[in-house]
Amino acid sequence: MAKTNQRDYYEVLGVTRTASVDEIKAAYRKCALKWHPDRHPQDKAEAEVRFRESTEAYSVLSDSQKRQIYDTYGHSGLSGAGGGVDFSGTIFQDFHDIFGDFFGFEDLFSGGRRGGRRSQRGSDLRYDMTLTFEEASAGVNTKIKIPRQEFCGACNGTGAKAGTGVVACQTCAGRGQLAYQQGFFTITRTCPACQGAGQIIKERCVECRGQGRIEKERTIDLRIPPGVDTGTRLRVQGEGEPGPNGGPTGDLYVVLEVKEHAFFERRGADLYCTIPISIAQAALGAELQVPGLAGDEKLKIPEGTESGAVFRVRGKGLADPHGGGKGDLYYHVRVLTPAKLTREQRKLIEQLGASFKVDNKPAERGSSLFDKVKDIFG
Repeated sequence: MAKTNQRDYYEVLGVTRTASVDEIKAAYRKCALKWHPDRHPQDKAEAEVRFRESTEAYSVLSDSQKRQIYDTYGHSGLSGAGGGVDFSGTIFQDFHDIFGDFFGFEDLFSGGRRGGRRSQRGSDLRYDMTLTFEEASAGVNTKIKIPRQEFCGACNGTGAKAGTGVVACQTCAGRGQLAYQQGFFTITRTCPACQGAGQIIKERCVECRGQGRIEKERTIDLRIPPGVDTGTRLRVQGEGEPGPNGGPTGDLYVVLEVKEHAFFERRGADLYCTIPISIAQAALGAELQVPGLAGDEKLKIPEGTESGAVFRVRGKGLADPHGGGKGDLYYHVRVLTPAKLTREQRKLIEQLGASFKVDNKPAERGSSLFDKVKDIFG
């Protein structure tokens, strides 16, 4: 239909702008019944225009997002957003939900594809896989075994015993559908004899019992990139189940779960680790050997370090599986206060404490306690 002089969609369906979805659906059913070309044999061209016009209106007003755009900007808004009419599989399904299999609706819009089972895409498969933290960090090449339905080799997927083959269904003459004329309408139904296949198996295959498929275990090579995390979903294209009637094969989705590390905490590509240090190491400074992903790392603790200080080692975190480089490794130090002291240790600490003068008044808000006491160890 031309985009000029388009009628208001609410006017086309005869509803108000506040009409509910159910009211819009009911109005569309009424319009479609009224304007279907089968009811206007003398003027099919005009009836088809009206029928398509009402279907276009329904396609827009039954979709909340398109309806909001139309209410705000009118027809021009829809053309900017990809157009209002939607003669896709979705609107076909909506039509069949309202009318069943009446009219041969798709013949009006899709060139009359009728009869027999259509090819369909095969089912996708899911495989859940658990990795250690180290495997997820480094990445791994592995093999997985999955059970899936595959075409039976004995009958080449036909379901018929070798040497017998299939014959055209006599009930529907191989069309897969039966048509019934009721007044103005043509009703089509899936053939009950062949279930829409258009063919009948003479003798069932012994291996697959006429199903055309058998379950087999398949080994698949899988590359897991470094840096993956729990919830990562890897798609292996074409490793799902084969599609019925010659349709494309589905995909395999591998969903990962990564075990937690004993002491590394992950935050995206960054890693965090808590390192305990003694009072002496905090006061005097130290150089420590601390764990890293690829072995020990050297961590220098400057003198006067406070408990809670964080040190960053750049580029020592996890890899970004999408190619964004590596994260960083953060060490959070915690000064341990000894719970039990020997008599000699207590004496030494008492002597050390007597040499310090600390004002134990509360620190003022906004001030740094570190600035107030840092000179103690200076």
